Amino acid sequence: MLDEAELLEQTRRALVDWPAPSHLSAIIKGGSDRHYFRVHFQDPSTPCVILMAYTLVRPDNPRFVTATARLTRLGVHVPAVFAHDPKNLLVWLEDLGSVDLHFLRHEPWSTRGPLYESALTEVAKLHAVDASALSQSELSEMELCFDEALYEWEQNYFLSHYVHTLKNHNASDANYTAARQALLELRTHLAALPRGLVHRDFQSQNILVRDDTTWLIDYQGARPGLAEYDIASLLLDPYVDLSEAERESLLRWYANHMSKKISVLQENYLLCAAQRLMQAIGAYANLSRNLGKPHFAQHIPVALERLSTVCALHPMLEPLLVFTDSD
Repeated sequence: MLDEAELLEQTRRALVDWPAPSHLSAIIKGGSDRHYFRVHFQDPSTPCVILMAYTLVRPDNPRFVTATARLTRLGVHVPAVFAHDPKNLLVWLEDLGSVDLHFLRHEPWSTRGPLYESALTEVAKLHAVDASALSQSELSEMELCFDEALYEWEQNYFLSHYVHTLKNHNASDANYTAARQALLELRTHLAALPRGLVHRDFQSQNILVRDDTTWLIDYQGARPGLAEYDIASLLLDPYVDLSEAERESLLRWYANHMSKKISVLQENYLLCAAQRLMQAIGAYANLSRNLGKPHFAQHIPVALERLSTVCALHPMLEPLLVFTDSD
């Protein structure tokens, strides 16, 4: 990656009509391979700009700019893109501040509840898209859709990094036969449901708060999928504690907002919750053991507890409880 002097020079070239940049301050957040900086300008009255330096390690990274344009057309609150340098893998973005839903996690529900509803309002603009009506050209601009193969990849990610590597268990053993069948039924069932668009990582740290409303970030992985996957990502986010009453209230609010039957929403939510939580546990195990970010391991027990609770509530998921045993 370019050093600070080089990044400042690239900023000067990209933002030719702006005052000269003075310095950068690093933003340390999340588990991605992208690097974020706040660009400060010599004119102190000039608002800061966010500089994102990405890599080509992940295929979704270069899709950020096109994803921003797509979400903007849908009316979703996302940061403005001021400039993009695809040669040097740099993007300059509107600075929406540093307050996110995670930062506000200890605030009373009277403060957080409306913000969660605001976040669901924004992501619902994605969910309302009929993915089956998208052209091949539109689909080619996105990551691969949530089909059976992608659900299986997520499940194998969980089995590989958590069950096999962290727990040292072999999911091919006979005592996991029922669980493997449940995984097959789960991915087959989810893949057969009609799709909208999803954010893909819709959790508290990817929802910024400015002027009492919410803004989405980290959406370059947006793709066709199930709304309930995003909802489960937010309501069962291991970074934040919500009460069951708060989750139920938000589910009912979303059902009303989207004119959906609450019973159908709740069932699909449970199934997507199991899928999402397994993906998250696999990610925490991989990040903590293989990618030099050991602090992510602290989220595994919470995610496991929530996976256990979800699996106990649906007969299709009950065999997956074997993965949540504490041994």
